Amino acid sequence: MQNINAQISALKDAAEPAIADAIGRLIESGRDHELNRINVLDFSSRNGFDEERVISAFLHASRLGLFDLTWNVLCPGCGGVLDAHTTLKSLRSDDYHCGLCACGYQASVDEQVEVAFTVAPRVRRIGAHDPHSLPLWDYYRQMFWSSGIDLDDTSLTTLTKDVTLRAVEQPAGEKITLSLDLPAEFCIIFEPVTHAARFIDVQGERAEAPQQLSLSYKKLPGPVETVTLRPGPLELSLDNQAGVRVLPTVLIAAEGLHLLIGKRKPFLTAKRMLSNQTFRDVFKADNLDIDQRLKITSLTFLFTDLKGSTALYERVGDLAAFDLVRAHFHALLDIIGSEKGAVVKTIGDAVMATFVRPEHALIAGLRMRAAMDKLNEQRGTRDLVVKIGIHEGPCLAVMLNERQDYFGQTVNIAARVQSLSTSQEIHITGPVIDAPGVATILEKEAIRPIQKHAALRGIADKVLVYEIP
Repeated sequence: MQNINAQISALKDAAEPAIADAIGRLIESGRDHELNRINVLDFSSRNGFDEERVISAFLHASRLGLFDLTWNVLCPGCGGVLDAHTTLKSLRSDDYHCGLCACGYQASVDEQVEVAFTVAPRVRRIGAHDPHSLPLWDYYRQMFWSSGIDLDDTSLTTLTKDVTLRAVEQPAGEKITLSLDLPAEFCIIFEPVTHAARFIDVQGERAEAPQQLSLSYKKLPGPVETVTLRPGPLELSLDNQAGVRVLPTVLIAAEGLHLLIGKRKPFLTAKRMLSNQTFRDVFKADNLDIDQRLKITSLTFLFTDLKGSTALYERVGDLAAFDLVRAHFHALLDIIGSEKGAVVKTIGDAVMATFVRPEHALIAGLRMRAAMDKLNEQRGTRDLVVKIGIHEGPCLAVMLNERQDYFGQTVNIAARVQSLSTSQEIHITGPVIDAPGVATILEKEAIRPIQKHAALRGIADKVLVYEIP
């Protein structure tokens, strides 16, 4: 293992030292599976660290070469990794298919793309760097299932003993025959390397003579088919033509399997990563390709603009106005980062930011307003008045002007809602006020929103908005 002291020391310059030390201990003493596809939210919870600071630390650690970052497309049904990418640019817009669930999905970055970190091989070699050497169940735990599946040692024992009829390692080019006794339950023959699957609908009277079933594994899985067999003996012939070791596994698709893969824990999603300021600052090269369009089903946008900035320059002069505007930007950007948001861009005196959840955007907006009051009080003026608008909805992550940006009607509405403000009131839309976390904030702050219908430039119908006085 490479001496990492110098890299951990460098990491302390960019990240919280306590988190850097915890990362160093993990690399030095963690078990192999703990260093593959690390779930940073779980790491944060177990160590009692702030999630945003942990995400930032792992991003800086990746920049220093301690970890390799991967973007894993997940099946929303079973949590299996359908494809793994080393860069966001590799994500495809077409469908991904899960053999275990027999379903196809488009890769929405909300909950279907996991961002995980694996220790770099030059730092420490682990089994996952050569996945075809992993024991069968380690392959399932480390390579097939995502970091969101809570597959601890107890769950793994249940999987191997109660849910599995048979599991084998089959070298490339080998033909084998397995003798099984089928129970009167629905079964799945699943192979996690090629993602090939065959469903067995077991029904009827028990068979006395052995039944026959043949499967051939190739580089690309074929369509998922269902065969009907009777309970009783089965001769299962398997031909491995995939060119790599395969791991055919006969699973009982009953409640036990569903309970196991239903045990989930939070994981870092691509949507959250795209709304992380450290990622936008450090990994500028790992943006989308110019023709990529990634679907996000829900993202919260906050727009600000400085009221009367032109008059401000005329009133106090360029130098004083510049200092005021710079102080205003510094306050806004600090607040956005501290409330789990990211600055997409600044346009003149305006800011466009994204947040994963509406309540984070609202808290940021309230803090921005208070920060402007404080700056004005310090200067004995009322020159800094920020107009704020917040809206939540679906959008596309795109590349515009060599910058990762967002496109869609949600973005347009958010920008127009900001323009409704005439002083320091905040305007939010229906989807924002309907978020459970937002209602809690409004109640805590004793804020009574003022409901109104507003005509927005470029939007055909009037929009229901709420003024936060």
